[in-house]
Amino acid sequence: MKILHTADWHLGHRLHEQSQYQEQQLFLDWLTNHIISENYEVLLISGDVFDTGMPSNQSLTQYYDFLVGLRNTCCKHIVVTGGNHDSPGTLNAPKQLLNALHIDVVGKATEDCKDELFYLETATEAVWIAAVPYLRDQDVRRAVAGESFEDMNERYKAALIKHYTDLAEHCVRLNTHQKPVIAMGHLFAIGGSISDSEKDISVGNLGHIGADDFPEIFDYVALGHLHRPQWIGGKEHIRYSGSPNILSFSEIGYDKKIIGLTIADGEIQSIEETTLPVFRNVLRVQGDVPSCLTQLNDIQTNEYNLEPWIEVVLDNDTTVVLDTTELKKQAEDLGLRILKVSLKNKRQTVGLETLMENAERVKNLKPMDVFEKKCEEQGIDLKEHKELAEAFKEALSIAQETNT
Repeated sequence: MKILHTADWHLGHRLHEQSQYQEQQLFLDWLTNHIISENYEVLLISGDVFDTGMPSNQSLTQYYDFLVGLRNTCCKHIVVTGGNHDSPGTLNAPKQLLNALHIDVVGKATEDCKDELFYLETATEAVWIAAVPYLRDQDVRRAVAGESFEDMNERYKAALIKHYTDLAEHCVRLNTHQKPVIAMGHLFAIGGSISDSEKDISVGNLGHIGADDFPEIFDYVALGHLHRPQWIGGKEHIRYSGSPNILSFSEIGYDKKIIGLTIADGEIQSIEETTLPVFRNVLRVQGDVPSCLTQLNDIQTNEYNLEPWIEVVLDNDTTVVLDTTELKKQAEDLGLRILKVSLKNKRQTVGLETLMENAERVKNLKPMDVFEKKCEEQGIDLKEHKELAEAFKEALSIAQETNT
């Protein structure tokens, strides 16, 4: 049996207001061909299928067309779990229909964690899948009036670990033939490396668990949430597959990957990474203006012929607003698009009200960025008032979950 682990597609994501539909579709087309050519029989998608809880019709069509396109291939089972960006209702809505296509969907946790267990068989092998979605605070514990953030954090972490422990105990009872057990998850594991696109993936330290917190019965843990491919705590079998496309300029500099497992004789025989093609060149040039102009001339598109997107980082140590007209014009003439220009050495300190006057810059800010800027204006040192930052993060999390 061959199993493929992927996550964090973020269909519908826009990079600095530019649609990433083209590279996302290229990835899905490539993934279909890869599954067929490498004879993968099971596909695991560990959360954040969509970038928003209210995906566009275009994103929904991408998702369903991909799933339906696999129905007559070697891929006989698909398991999809919800992420923090996904709406459980959106993922679960066609659940019964997708079940008929051997597609199991777990949009959110239910009262009985056994609902997340699936036994998958092929002609020669079998495997248990503990398909754990993103576990929201209210999914796994009851709030206690007046509890501190520290108490809430510890209780949530304990509930998170208990959820996996309960699933492991069910697997022990059910797995009488000693088949491999794979857990899925969408969470932040201690030691993971994040990028700018994941700044608000967690609420303070809420829900951070370590590699040792996963029960030993799990032969592999297929994680989503972090966009860099990596394993956790030095344990090769606990892995993030990462996102298939660049979602932030901070993700430049490492390969995007998917992870394949091979099961034979009732055991996982191999865990192998496959580096994904670069569907769109997303690059950074750095230096003074003349140097950046020279570097722009050297940039070419790749075999997929999508317009390259560029971040320009200028070395100038100045508080003067730079005129980047020449850079942007040359990029346009070369078939490139500059999405972001920033200064490397020094940035002008700008008040929030001034920043709001520039709509394009405000679009690049996250809620936490705005909060920090307002505190800075009012002379509040968040390093000395960590409880204020944690309270804002908790309020932001509740607001985001309510919106989803």
